[in-house]
Amino acid sequence: MAQPTQAAEHVDLLIRSATVVDVRSGTLDAERSIVIRGGDIIAIGDAAIAGRYRAARTVDARGRFVIPGLWDMHVHFGGGEALIAENRALLPLYVAHGVTTVRDAAADIAPSVLEWRDAVARGAMFGPTIFTSGPKLEGYKPTWKGTIEVGTPAEVDAALDRLRRMRVDFVKITDNTLAPDIFLYAVEEATRRGFRTSAHVPMALTIEQVTAAGLSSIEHLDYALKAGSTDEAAIAADYAAGRLSEPEASQRLAASFDREHAIAAYRKLAERGTFVTPTLNGSRIIAYLDREDHGRDAFLEYIGPGLRATYDWRVERAARDDAAAIERRHRRYRQVASVLPMLQAAGVKILAGTDAGYLNSFNYPGIGLHDELGLYVASGLTPLQALQSATLAGPEFFRLTNRYGTIEAGKAADLLLLDANPLADIAATRAIHAVVIRGSYLDRPALDALLREARQSAAGQTR
Repeated sequence: MAQPTQAAEHVDLLIRSATVVDVRSGTLDAERSIVIRGGDIIAIGDAAIAGRYRAARTVDARGRFVIPGLWDMHVHFGGGEALIAENRALLPLYVAHGVTTVRDAAADIAPSVLEWRDAVARGAMFGPTIFTSGPKLEGYKPTWKGTIEVGTPAEVDAALDRLRRMRVDFVKITDNTLAPDIFLYAVEEATRRGFRTSAHVPMALTIEQVTAAGLSSIEHLDYALKAGSTDEAAIAADYAAGRLSEPEASQRLAASFDREHAIAAYRKLAERGTFVTPTLNGSRIIAYLDREDHGRDAFLEYIGPGLRATYDWRVERAARDDAAAIERRHRRYRQVASVLPMLQAAGVKILAGTDAGYLNSFNYPGIGLHDELGLYVASGLTPLQALQSATLAGPEFFRLTNRYGTIEAGKAADLLLLDANPLADIAATRAIHAVVIRGSYLDRPALDALLREARQSAAGQTR
């Protein structure tokens, strides 16, 4: 007697005949079917599994490569309340470039960013998944806006209580005016309370001191350069005692950098699980403003006039540099970029992050991450290593690898369909055929519509 045929299971999206890029192993799995319901991947397998499902939408991905959605782990929203609308308009721009998750590394419009985070999570707003630090911790009267000013352990405790109530995703600490001992206390106490921490590193402290305190991620690659100096501790002491200016300390650190010493120090970072976010794109742009005219960049069309105006201060400051200062900028960038493959070889986890946002001139949301990945490869990483920094490392930082980072059943349905193989050429991440975000399929016309709307929104803003 014939067995009854099992009814096909209804799902939302079926992607057939895809080549799935395994970002852990760097292997390619051809002719895969990916089954999605709601915001989840519920199955993945060969062509045979497709027959078990009846999908509302079926996509033929033959000849295309599927990777997890990209994470930009260092962005900024800000510029004050007058620019809230311009910042909000950037959210679809990230998705249009395949960036399905961003980490906001401190904002001076924190209440709005927290609202956006929650609205995106519940489906009431369109944009990438947002993780945010809210306002950062700083010392008294800092240069940067959007801070909680602290100067005593009690004030740090109160600030962390406040951040807990705000339900921030991590704690950001910067070094503009914060005393070294309070910096270390903030890192230690935030870590003790279970927060992930992200920071600039004070010149008066060593990398050893801040990572021993529990710092989760070092923001900006130039801080990691400190650990490669054979004279780092003495320089930190001289700076703390007022015997060195910051430029003088920086020059001594660069001059005393030693490759073998650096790799030994970086191995210790790897042992401690410290992440590093290079933000090379922002650094390179500023270093070479003398050579590159960004005034006619096509991507300026996507940036509102208020945000564009925040670019001016860095441009004006760089324009005051003489020939010697310009050469120092170039040399500094080359030395900092050379650190990246050393970190990778030592086993340090690299977080792809751009520093895109207000104040950071011509560092554009969305496309900036692709520029960042290209710089990683130009600096010595393989395309796979660069890809891992933008797919695996973010979930690892937030301890969310059970949900994000790879293409497996049970994971979030955040995917990119690419027209070329990113393991052969990292520039393939730019060749986006479609984006799947929280299970919603956006084909190329839909992505182009997002770009059009972002351009129209920027053009419609008034200062």
